[in-house]
Amino acid sequence: MGRILKSYFFWTYERGSFHYDIMVTLILAFIFITPHLWNYGDHPSAGNFAPSEVVVRVDGNNGFTYQIPAEQVHGNASASFESRLGQSIERISGPMVIDHYDTLKDASGKVTAYKVWAHR
Repeated sequence: MGRILKSYFFWTYERGSFHYDIMVTLILAFIFITPHLWNYGDHPSAGNFAPSEVVVRVDGNNGFTYQIPAEQVHGNASASFESRLGQSIERISGPMVIDHYDTLKDASGKVTAYKVWAHR
């Protein structure tokens, strides 16, 4: 029994042998089963973008969805709100027509970003 465990540890079995297949099966089981049993704490956090980062997604039929951080929109107070949204989009995609927008807030109710639907 000790010789078998030593051979498993040093991976001395030939490819295609019974013991080789057992080792590969155990490794694959570890890779695919353990994430369901243990929390490794490596889940991505949603919405942690740089203050100047605008997220752009294709919305089909020449349309786009933009997620613009609130810090970018509040910059120029002399222009209208929709034109400030348009300026943020124009820097990235050129001239666009804004269809509508929505306000995104965090748990405390503070405005964090604006989701804008636009098309060419």
